[in-house]
Amino acid sequence: MQTIDTLIHARWIIPIEPANVVFENYSLAIHDGKILGLLPMELAILSYQSDNVIELKTHALTAGFVNAHTHAAMTLMRGIADDLPLMDWLQNHIWVLESKWMSEEFVRDGTDLAIAEMLRGGTTCFNDMYFFPEVAAQQAIKHGIRASLGLIVIDFPSIWAENSDEYIEKGLVLHHELHANELISTPFAPHAPYTVSDEPLKRINDLAQDLKLPVHIHLHETAHEVESAFAENGQRPMQRLHDLGLINDSLIAVHATQLNDEEIKLLADVGASIVHCPESNLKLASGFCPVAKCLKAGINVALGTDGAASNNDLDMLGEMRTAALIGKAVANDASAIPAMTALRMATINGAKALGLEQKIGSLEIGKAADIIAIDLSDLETQPLYCPISQIVYAASRHQITDVWVAGEHLLKSRHLTTFDLKELKTNVEKWCVRLAQSTQA
Repeated sequence: MQTIDTLIHARWIIPIEPANVVFENYSLAIHDGKILGLLPMELAILSYQSDNVIELKTHALTAGFVNAHTHAAMTLMRGIADDLPLMDWLQNHIWVLESKWMSEEFVRDGTDLAIAEMLRGGTTCFNDMYFFPEVAAQQAIKHGIRASLGLIVIDFPSIWAENSDEYIEKGLVLHHELHANELISTPFAPHAPYTVSDEPLKRINDLAQDLKLPVHIHLHETAHEVESAFAENGQRPMQRLHDLGLINDSLIAVHATQLNDEEIKLLADVGASIVHCPESNLKLASGFCPVAKCLKAGINVALGTDGAASNNDLDMLGEMRTAALIGKAVANDASAIPAMTALRMATINGAKALGLEQKIGSLEIGKAADIIAIDLSDLETQPLYCPISQIVYAASRHQITDVWVAGEHLLKSRHLTTFDLKELKTNVEKWCVRLAQSTQA
């Protein structure tokens, strides 16, 4: 009998790979942060011993959610400038507040709030795009969550950098500093085609190819973005990026609500990924990503919440449900986005977009033990015929009781094990007072 770190017995295990498989009365064996065994409970009891045996008799275990597009620190702006179109919201409100309050302290406290919320909602990995990524990295490491921290680039100055060259240079320094950290990865993150000019985009593409890093960018988010670009230079943004060499298998295209058939084919042909952010797109009236068409074409489609300032939560269960429902309506086909497809979009597809599919995104032997436990005994998820259906269409994030990242128990019976909640709430309230005064001035 082998001694291991943790043995979890669960009513159901949904491994994600292969799809549409649910194991009943199964166990996960975890050792050195990885999945060592996935096997029937009675066999697990005979095969492994551990000082940490966990019984989850009413729970489903599955892979932790991969939130493939966030602006974590912007959680401090949740509820500010609601109910406005994207460019008004961004230019006249968000950028104004950022110019006044952006700092390492803002990013630290906002990222802490986001990490706490994401862990309580089953997110074990998030892909971020924001200023001071080195501060976000510190907080992610402190709290044990896996993070893909974008090396942001924009043309205009901010408190973090003066110009695109400085953004890139600071990003490269951070990449090299964090390269060996198992929990942190560092894609390039040029903000959008309308905020980054050709030369820095060319340089980013060259560096991304050399370093084998993804490129995470807002793309075709709104009709206004596409129409403005075409009026300015006679090209849709995707065509411009294609001419610069950026439409390739390293691309993580966020939002993609304005795609024609030729663009869908191009993204599929090169092996690019799309991050669908349905609730943010709905709230900002940005449009609908043609998810069913994209999936049918063979595009890898992941899910993201976007920032809580435009969502207004970081709830991946909510994103799955919304993605499945509006995907059906947009395609005029009730079978367009089945529950398992939505669950894969929130797990293995997100991992693939980030280049992490060999490490995370499914419960397979040898992968990192990034796991969530969902209690399906609540009245709201009864009667239960199919755990996958209940998770996508009925469960709420308060039913996520336990979360592990690399085998570390970060949420234990709904208790965050790496946070002082009193301190976190005090810090958030301080920012609420500051930002509220700014919006009233």
